[in-house]
Amino acid sequence: MKQNIKAFVYPDNGGYVVECPDVHAVTQGGTLDEAIANLKEVVALALADEDPADYGLAPDPPILVTIELEPLSRAG
Repeated sequence: MKQNIKAFVYPDNGGYVVECPDVHAVTQGGTLDEAIANLKEVVALALADEDPADYGLAPDPPILVTIELEPLSRAG
């Protein structure tokens, strides 16, 4: 049983896309804050009236987010 929900954030067209394979969800946001807020909402909706165990999750699992950032530009 998984102890947390994994999500992955990627930059995309000036905003961010968030994939959450543990609950079969994808969302987006114009800013990182908006993308994370949308992630929380989509996870809550996915688990509403559901048993987390149906997704292989422990009760009340936290969300663990991995963020992909744009490459650093090198000065010089």
